[in-house]
Amino acid sequence: MTVEPLVPDTPVERHATPANGSGFLAALDAVGAIFANADAAESAFVAGRGGLQEMVVARAHADVAVAIATAASARIAQALGQIFSIQL
Repeated sequence: MTVEPLVPDTPVERHATPANGSGFLAALDAVGAIFANADAAESAFVAGRGGLQEMVVARAHADVAVAIATAASARIAQALGQIFSIQL
């Protein structure tokens, strides 16, 4: 059995992010690619060209990406709430 690491489980190079913000765009592109891959796997399964296992793994990747985005947005909202409540 071969186990491939999920995209969120791979280490992130923090120093490699350019200052112009293209790192954020690259992250959005990666998430979009995960969703497109999941849709393609589902379409292939429905058409009889793909397997159930590939479809389930692709959908699991997409679910993990959504869970990470949800957790990150909640933490960002919490941090901003604390910053905005600071008495100056």
